[in-house]
Amino acid sequence: MELSQVPSDRIIIVGAGIIGLGIGWRLARAGRDVLIFDRDRAGQAASHASAGMLTPLAEVRHEEEALLKLGLKSLERFPEFVGQLESESGLSVGYRPDGVLLVGVTRDDIEYLSFRYDYQRDLGLPVEWLSGTQAREREPQLSPRVGAAVWCPGDQQVDNRLLVKALREAFLKAGGSLVESTPVEAIDVAHERIRGIVAGDKSYRAATIILAAGCWSCLIPGLPGPAMPPVRPVRGQILRLQMTEDCTLKTIVWYNRAASSAVAYLCPKDGGHLVLGATSEEMGFDDSLTAGGIFELLRAAWEVVPGIYDLPIIETAAGLRPGSRDDAPILGKTPIHGLIMATGHYRKGILLAPVTADAIAELVLTGNTHEDIRPFGIDRFAA
Repeated sequence: MELSQVPSDRIIIVGAGIIGLGIGWRLARAGRDVLIFDRDRAGQAASHASAGMLTPLAEVRHEEEALLKLGLKSLERFPEFVGQLESESGLSVGYRPDGVLLVGVTRDDIEYLSFRYDYQRDLGLPVEWLSGTQAREREPQLSPRVGAAVWCPGDQQVDNRLLVKALREAFLKAGGSLVESTPVEAIDVAHERIRGIVAGDKSYRAATIILAAGCWSCLIPGLPGPAMPPVRPVRGQILRLQMTEDCTLKTIVWYNRAASSAVAYLCPKDGGHLVLGATSEEMGFDDSLTAGGIFELLRAAWEVVPGIYDLPIIETAAGLRPGSRDDAPILGKTPIHGLIMATGHYRKGILLAPVTADAIAELVLTGNTHEDIRPFGIDRFAA
């Protein structure tokens, strides 16, 4: 099949989630010819089934210091990122600097919370230990059984679905092109150099291809082994409830239930929705909703905010997060000239959108790999 004759400096992005749209917007703003393909409608996969939390303080885990550093840098960029995006798209993204309350109920919960708190403090993070009473003063909807909490005031949130709409609009206004409901059938590589892609029975020439297809990134034919990203799908089930006058949360509440290893977060949105999530299940590409998953989320959430019992359920959803082998993103150059990775963001795709968009755009425009993303290259899996 002959490649279509288009300018050789075209940039093709595979995947129109928040990561792909963010990169595309930055490159289109710089005057580049950018074409994004998506197998579905833009932002309808993992970006849709998300809570939009920007929570590097609350989510930090041991031996993830490099990922924490990347998350904090991206969080710093969010106010400017949101300001530019809302100005250029004309749409709000529901940005809220709410903070997060990590709460504990049982003795085991509180012991684990204390362990996490000590680690956060060792890292120099601005967090505060609260008694149960102090936590309820900050969030009156908390159960009387909540015995302690850690307040993470620097954490924030956006409405992920509004963010997708704004990025799509800003990308198109900047001159980008979007092809939806058209899976990329193959990536054309010759002599370790990108030539283009095949999609919708057509071939497209490109000098640069950015792979931002989430957990589907490893399924696209044509990629040689060293350039095949080791990503897998991790199912996340989530609910949206409608808050009422009797039960309205002011801030994000996060409960790591020690007895079952379940994690529940309750994330209030503008307009009165309460996002409740999320499971983390290794079920391959099965994105089914399950009674057990929804039950565990509701049970854990009810233990810390009993008022949710009477809230109407607006929606249930499931998405497939892209988890890499070490659950950190895969960013930057590959052994194939012209092929760039922007995938494997796992639970942090929304948080890392600004730093990913800026660093990948810089790489394309200047050829320089920014120090922020150097630890996250695909070469770390070479061994």
